[in-house]
Order: sequence, then C-alpha cells, then structure tokens
Amino acid sequence: MIRAARPEASAPRKRLALAATVLGSSMAFIDGSVVNVALPAMRAALKADPAQVQWIVNAYLLLLGALVLIGGSAGDRYGRRRVFVIGVGLFAAASLGCALAPDAGWLIAARAVQGIAAALLVPASLAILGSTFDDQERGGAIGAWAGFGAVTTAIGPVLGGWLVDHVSWRAIFLINIPLAVATVWLALAAVRESRDPEVERLDWRGAVLAAAGLGAVTWGLTAAGERGWTSPAVWGALAVGAALLAGFVVSQAREAHPMMPLALYRSRTFSGANLLTLALYFGLTGALFFLPYELIARHGYAAAAAGATLLPFSLVMGTLSGLAGRLADRFGARPMLTVGPILAGIGFALLGGPWIGAGFWTGVLPGLLTVALGMTIAVAPLTNTVMSAVAASHAGVASGINNAVARIAGLLAVAILGLIYFAPGPSGYPWVMGISAATAILAGIVGALTIEGKPSRKA
Repeated sequence: MIRAARPEASAPRKRLALAATVLGSSMAFIDGSVVNVALPAMRAALKADPAQVQWIVNAYLLLLGALVLIGGSAGDRYGRRRVFVIGVGLFAAASLGCALAPDAGWLIAARAVQGIAAALLVPASLAILGSTFDDQERGGAIGAWAGFGAVTTAIGPVLGGWLVDHVSWRAIFLINIPLAVATVWLALAAVRESRDPEVERLDWRGAVLAAAGLGAVTWGLTAAGERGWTSPAVWGALAVGAALLAGFVVSQAREAHPMMPLALYRSRTFSGANLLTLALYFGLTGALFFLPYELIARHGYAAAAAGATLLPFSLVMGTLSGLAGRLADRFGARPMLTVGPILAGIGFALLGGPWIGAGFWTGVLPGLLTVALGMTIAVAPLTNTVMSAVAASHAGVASGINNAVARIAGLLAVAILGLIYFAPGPSGYPWVMGISAATAILAGIVGALTIEGKPSRKA
C-alpha cells in the first residue's frame, strides 16, 4: 500500500499538489501542439526534408512511448515526487537544447531527450494524484488535471504561433523554463513522497527491447515515404522491429519485476481501456498534427492563426473535464467511453471535408467543437478507469502503461498517416482525417464492449 501520501493531507496541500502535476504534465502536452504549429518554419530554417520533419515529432514520441513504462516503474521504485522533479528538470534542459539547435539533427536529438524526460514526469504526475486523493476525490482530481492541462495547452499554440511569426521558432521551447521552475517549487513544497515497496529493481532489458523495437518500426514506416515499399531496408527495419517487440513481450512474461506486468491485462476493463486509448489517440494525434500543417501550408494561415484555431478545443476541455470526471464517478465510465470517442470521430470527419478552406468559423470550428466535446466526455473517465482497474500500489506502472499506449498511438499516427499526407499527387489530408475518424469510432465500440459500468479500485 502507499503510505507516504495519505488522503488525510490538507485540502490546500492537495490543491498545490494538483497544481504541480498540472504544470509539469502541461510542459509535455504543450510541446506537442506548439511544435506542430512551428514545423513549417523549422523546415524552412533548418532545410529539413519531409523525413526529418516527421522525426522532429517522432523522436519525442518514440522515447516517450518506449520509456514511459519504465518511467512509471521508476516512480514506484525510487519515489514519485523524486522522479517527477528529475523529469521536469531534464525537460527544461532539453528544451534549452532545442532552442539552440543549429541543424535538424541537433533538434531531433534534443527532442529525444525531451521524450526521455517526459517519460519520467508524465506517469509520475498521475501516480502522485493517485496517492494524494482518495477514491471519492480521484475522479474529480483527474478531471481537473485534464481540464487545467487543456487550458494551459491552449495557451501554447497561440503564444507559440505568435513567437514563430514575430520572434523565432526557437523561442517556443523557452516557454518551458518558467513552467519548470514553478513546477519544481510546488512539488517540493506540497507533494509527499510515495513509492511501491514491492518494486525492487527496474526492467532495463524490457526498456531496451521496447525502445529498439519501436525505433526500428518507426524508422521503417517513415523511410517508406522516401525509399518506397520495395526497399529492402524498409522491410528489414519493420521485421527487426517486430522481432524486438515480440522479444519484449516474452521478456515481460519472464521478468520478476517487469515494466509492463502482463498480469494487469487479466482485467477486461484495463485491457479494454488501453485498446480504446490506442485507437482514440491514434485518431486524435493524426488529426491535430496535420490540421495546423494543412491550414498553414495549403490555406494561407499564419502560424499564430493556425495555433489559435485549437483554442476552442482546449477551452472546452478545460471548462468541462472536471464535470466529466465527476459524472463518471456517479454514473460509470462505459456510456461516456462509448459516446465520447464516437462523437470525436464525427468531428474528425467534419475536419476532413473540403469546407475547411471556407474559413475558420464555418469551415473549422464546427468540427473542432465536436472533437472537443467528444474528447472531454472521454478523457477524464478513461484515465480514472485505468487507475481504478489496478491496485493502488501499481498506480505508477498503470499510468505509465496507459501513457505509453497513448504516445505509441501518436507515434504510429504520425508515421503511418505521414506516408499518406506527404505522398506525391493530390492532397492526402481528407484520407488522413477519414482514417482518424474511423479509429475514434472504433474506440467507442471498444468502450461499449469492454468497460465496466462503474469500476472500483482493485485490492
């Protein structure tokens, strides 16, 4: 059981702990949306080719997706607050490295370090919430975490777009420095240390297999756009990646302290929630990655204007996510995890229509609001469902697994849909949005079939 952070902590201290997790995780969330807005400027300034443009995003997602599992285990082993603070500090240092990048290779490397840092801080932030708030409070706290995170994320693309237009794309990474300072101060002041005494060591073999396997698959998918599907190197990379990932699964079955305990998947709700996450975040990442790029490259939007188009999405989530978490506590997650993803899928389909060129108010906003409402309905109940499906002592690894699934979904979305979007010939954007819509609707079907009505935390 978790002993260092008990529910009897004072209400002000809980609020400060929540603020620390919001600010810390927001750095990871902001970087995704800000970088998307800045990609055209980065490509021009650094003379990057399409593959390098994808790797500026994929390097971050790859390391985050591959290592977030061991990041969750590290928090359980060495202390969630300690790992959270280390992750925040490393993220700030890597952000400075991004700002100073002289070429695309440097920027990709610095983005990879950001991914490592995010793999430490993101699962630790959710595990801190799990150890700070009791069962009755957790849904509202996670909803507030998602909501406030969405609000801070909303500021990122707008401010980042303005900086790209009026200062430099390099300035967008400096946003993280003051956020990191405030986060560390709040964490040290308000967060009590907690850990899982059953975790004796970390599964480094699993981490290496996961990172290498995902890296090979991602390289293969990205290189296919440049070299073609007849390239032996592409198929060789995909085969090696598949073999390494199979080895990872085998290692998890044999490891005494695995980074992804396979026993957790005996829970139908836990398995279903992660499958739902994979489908939903594939669609979300694909849509929100290519929408700003499309608006800038094909419809003449300035970077700041493209960033501002995402404001309604973030503001709706920021306003309503807390309510969604409380409703899930009261009525159960299944209806929300059915309706929410399907509604988001309808929104993706609307964003893929030819009318987006008609202007923001009639072309973009209706679809974006539909996506926002669907994701708001789904995100907080989904996170709380994952956390409630396992024992409290496994909060770190559970949040790590779910975050890994979400990031891997994003990684695959950028790599696979990038092949379609950047292919020669007519724009692949409508196909990108159509596929995003289909995967989100599939996520809603998974929710209807697998999620318990009102899951309770396992003993």
